[in-house]
Amino acid sequence: MAESKDILKIGRDTILLESESLNKLSTLLDVHFSDVVSEILTSQGRVVVTGIGKSAIIGQKMVATFNSTGTPALFMHAADAIHGDLGMIQEQDIVICISKSGNSPEIIALVPLISKAGNKLVGMTGNLESFLAKNCDFLLDTTVDAEACPNNLAPTTSTIAQMAMGDALAVALIKCRNFKSEDFAKYHPGGALGKKLYLTLGEIANKNPLPIVEQEDNLPTCIMAMTEGRMGAVLVLNKSKIVGIITDGDLRRMLNRGSDMAANVLRGKHFKAKEIMTTQPKTMLADDLAINGVNFLKKNKINHIVLSDGDKPTGMVHIQDLIREGVL
Repeated sequence: MAESKDILKIGRDTILLESESLNKLSTLLDVHFSDVVSEILTSQGRVVVTGIGKSAIIGQKMVATFNSTGTPALFMHAADAIHGDLGMIQEQDIVICISKSGNSPEIIALVPLISKAGNKLVGMTGNLESFLAKNCDFLLDTTVDAEACPNNLAPTTSTIAQMAMGDALAVALIKCRNFKSEDFAKYHPGGALGKKLYLTLGEIANKNPLPIVEQEDNLPTCIMAMTEGRMGAVLVLNKSKIVGIITDGDLRRMLNRGSDMAANVLRGKHFKAKEIMTTQPKTMLADDLAINGVNFLKKNKINHIVLSDGDKPTGMVHIQDLIREGVL
C-alpha cells in the first residue's frame, strides 16, 4: 500500500493537471461560444442537453444549473433518444450534445435526426475531427491533453472541462439576462439558500413573543417579562412608543456598575425600566430580509433586532433565531 505522502502527491498532481486543463480551456473559446449564448437568448424554445456515459451526468448538472438561473432546459439521454425520447424535442428547442469522442454509436445515430428535425445543434466535444464536430451548427471545443487517470482512460480531466464549459454558458446567460438574486429566489424557495434569498425578519418574528414593559415599571416586572418572553430582552415603551430595550446583558452590567448598585438591588430597591434600559435601540423593518439582519447584528455587535413601524414595535428577532433558520 502506498504511503500517505505518496497518496497526497497523487491527489495534488490530479488537481494541478485538471486546473492546467481549465486554464487551457479558456483559450479555446471562440465566436461559436458567443453565438451559442446569443442563440439561446433569442430562442423561443428550451435547451435540450444530451449525452451518454459520464457526459450524460455532466449534462444533467448543466440542465439543473440552467433551470435554476432562468434558462428552461431538460435532459435527454442519447441512448433513450433513439428509442422514443426524441419526441421530447420541440420545434424551437436548441440541442446541446456532449461527447468526449464525438463518435459514440448513439451520437452518430442521433445527430442526423436532430438536424433533419431542423433544430440547432451545439456540439461539445474534445475531438474536432469527430462526426459530432463536423455535423453540428456550433462547436464548443473541450479538448484536453490527457485524462488525470494514469491509464488515460477514465473520464476525469475531460468531464471537468465539460462541466466548466457548461458553467461558462450558464454564467454568460445569467449576466446577459441581468438575472438578479430576486429572480434566483423564485427557483430556490426551499433550504438554507432559499431562506437567505426570501425569508424576512417579520416571518421569523411572528413565531416569537414580544416582551414589553412600560418605562415606569420596576425591575422585578422587567425580569418577569424577560423571563416569560424567552428572548433574553424586553422592549421598553412609553405609551406604545419604543423608548428603549433591556437585555440580560444590561442587567449584568447594572449589577457591575458598583457595590452600591448591587447592594441596593439586594435590599429590594426597585429600579425603574427607564433607569436600566439602553435608549433608542437600533431597529429594522419586518419586510427586511433575514440575511440583511445578520449583517445588521454583526455591524452593531448586538444579539437582538427590534422590528418597528415608525416608533411602534412590531416584533423582535434574536441571533439564535437566525441560526435556527439556517440563515447564519
